[in-house]
Amino acid sequence: MLVLLPPSEGKAAGGSGAPLRPEGLSLPGLAGARAAVLDELVELCSADEPKAREVLGLSEGLRGEVAKNASLRSAAARPAGEIYTGVLYDALGLADLPDGARALAEQSLLVFSGLWGAVRVTDAIPSYRCSMGVKLPGLGALGAYWRAPMAEAMPEAAGDGLVLDLRSAAYAAAWKPKGEVAGRTATVRVLHAQVVDGVEKRSVVSHFNKATKGRMVRDLLVAGAVPAGPGDLVTALRDLGYAVEVEASAKPGKPWSLDVIVTHIH
Repeated sequence: MLVLLPPSEGKAAGGSGAPLRPEGLSLPGLAGARAAVLDELVELCSADEPKAREVLGLSEGLRGEVAKNASLRSAAARPAGEIYTGVLYDALGLADLPDGARALAEQSLLVFSGLWGAVRVTDAIPSYRCSMGVKLPGLGALGAYWRAPMAEAMPEAAGDGLVLDLRSAAYAAAWKPKGEVAGRTATVRVLHAQVVDGVEKRSVVSHFNKATKGRMVRDLLVAGAVPAGPGDLVTALRDLGYAVEVEASAKPGKPWSLDVIVTHIH
């Protein structure tokens, strides 16, 4: 099982660890593309703070993020699972997973990134600010930039089991599963069901969508579930108490779409 996650916009500070070792990151086939993004980001943030804030979409109050990017090569690095914070990662709770679930998380979770392309939760990275929606002056839109290198690296990373794709749209644009891999890929949408005047109404949730996905991944990890494909995932989620509706792929080589229905949002 491979679980594709979006990063968080906010990130924890790097702490006092050793600096980045790019050669130590997972998916070594992305090394050249990572180096190019890192070089341009550091140069931009070192040379022109106002321009960097404009490119990165940062307010005056976030100008400290520019200085942070400028020092990425020397900044302390720590596991990506500790760097990424926010609603999904709070619900996932990597830090207090039982040992078996933690080992499964380290094998299964892959976090997409505008700067790194994708990293495992064990990869040591510094805190940074660079979303997939950024358009760098030299390399252009990062979502488009990453498509070619990710197309080379991801099929091997996907292995031969389920690909559970929980990325947001901006990060999903960097790699779209194709062919046989797509056929064993499942995407998940979280819908809030309410009964109004005797009629059930459903709406897409945003903030709570992230929390539900984080809890869902945690529950799968704690249960030791390793679904071989989308059908097995549906069974595993239902066994864990989730209400799941399925729109199976209409054609071979197309991802499955799953709706997880919640009646309470928290």
